[in-house]
Amino acid sequence: MERLLADENVPAIVVAVLRSDGHDVAWIRDVGPSWPDDQVLALAIAEARVLLTFDKDFGELAFLRGRTATPGVILLRPRLQSPDHLARFARAVLAQGHSWHGHFAVAEEGRLRLVPLPS
Repeated sequence: MERLLADENVPAIVVAVLRSDGHDVAWIRDVGPSWPDDQVLALAIAEARVLLTFDKDFGELAFLRGRTATPGVILLRPRLQSPDHLARFARAVLAQGHSWHGHFAVAEEGRLRLVPLPS
């Protein structure tokens, strides 16, 4: 099971479903709501958690600004935005069992791209 940090844009149902699946999920809404992205990524790094988000800005942080995101980032890009669909989608992505650490993953319906992060 994964150690995850769910960004504040991740709905409560997604966090609950992933926790019920046995993942260790910390949620930014519980620790630092409205934190800037730099601070969210720093927390993920400090706690060795893979960041789970719907926010494309983390790609810029990880690649364009050279910010290392060693634990990894999973960017969820589902077609449908209903909370139930988001929960099923996140569950299906994590069930694939990839090694997320050290990668920026873009998960779309029927497609997963894993790109190594700068070290």
